[in-house]
Amino acid sequence: MNDVRELLGRAAEGAGKPAFSAGAVYAKAARIRRRRRAAASAAVLVVVAAGAFTLPRTGGEEDPARTSVASAGPSASPTDPAPGRAERLAALLPGDVGEIEEVSLLALIKNATPEQARTTHLGPLDGQYAFRKDGGVGYLLLTLMDREALERKTGRAADPAEDLCARIGQEPAREDCVREVLPDGRTLTTWRDSMDYAGDDSVGWGPELVGRLAQSDGSQFLVRSSTGFEGTGTQGPLLSEPPLSRQQIKELLTGPAVLPKG
Repeated sequence: MNDVRELLGRAAEGAGKPAFSAGAVYAKAARIRRRRRAAASAAVLVVVAAGAFTLPRTGGEEDPARTSVASAGPSASPTDPAPGRAERLAALLPGDVGEIEEVSLLALIKNATPEQARTTHLGPLDGQYAFRKDGGVGYLLLTLMDREALERKTGRAADPAEDLCARIGQEPAREDCVREVLPDGRTLTTWRDSMDYAGDDSVGWGPELVGRLAQSDGSQFLVRSSTGFEGTGTQGPLLSEPPLSRQQIKELLTGPAVLPKG
């Protein structure tokens, strides 16, 4: 199941408007890329300027559409006065990952209002981030889901020991899937997703790396390290590789910075 498609659909359903098409958000990436290569001389990507959008806060829960920008590496510090999520994330990563900006995919792709885009975060770094590097723009999505929410989503009991690399029923096997049981008993699974899904051509997602860290209490971290998207709301061309590697995903998910305090 694609968590971004579910996010976009769920947010739209609560807005009292016609539901956003999941296919319009996660369109067939391969078809988009082939079309882009075939018409490279005439293709024009709509690039949103730096600091693409800042939607006003309306009170209540934290508004993920509000952006903050930071450069990864030593210049960023988690001890700065009231650093934003982008700054705190940048402080954990090497400088060569590029400039990091907190974004809302709903706002970018579907022009969602702050109310539609608002999300409750369990983890201190949960959010959606744009990574700008070498002229391209990729994305990182980080989400912590507790056991209750996970079971509600899947419709079955959470199993921290589940082997996500094993093929289940008619589901396609996960590509280049690696499962690792950590010394503390948690299970980290990473795999590649080509994002080659059928759909219309309004948005096409590039390949990505996915990471899931299953914890002993049944909660689960999810990371999607995406090369980006093309079409409606694009901020720039795809990155040549996902913004974070497998090792960087592992270091991020197993570090203390992603854990809720207390």
